[in-house]
Amino acid sequence: MGRLLGIDYGTKRVGIAETDDLKIIASPLSTIHSKDIIQFISDYKSKYDLEAIVVGDPVGLNNSNTHATNHVVQFVNRLKKNFPEMKIMLEDERFTSKMASQALIMGGVKKQKRQEKGTLDKVSAAIILQSYLDRTSKGF
Repeated sequence: MGRLLGIDYGTKRVGIAETDDLKIIASPLSTIHSKDIIQFISDYKSKYDLEAIVVGDPVGLNNSNTHATNHVVQFVNRLKKNFPEMKIMLEDERFTSKMASQALIMGGVKKQKRQEKGTLDKVSAAIILQSYLDRTSKGF
């Protein structure tokens, strides 16, 4: 059984989360510069059995495209080109930043650490990935 990566893609930073081998729980992993994401995934694949990638889909409240939609589409196309054998799924990311912020507050993370955008990005990635896991129950 392989792991899943969750990605909260941004044009500057990318939040990354991973599952355990049983695909039960998603955990924040890292935040990296967007230009480094393909290399990061390649390195990750060399260390772990990576089964699929779940990318946050920036959907508006009325199910319309957002300002970030085109960037995510381009990113997904890059993933498909660089990793043609990899399953790539989109998961609705509405409200993930707000949920991540609330989770950090409830977790007792100090205000200064919460204000670091990278912290929010990787927690958002974990929420996106956990949402996928919960929706598909017991993995795929």
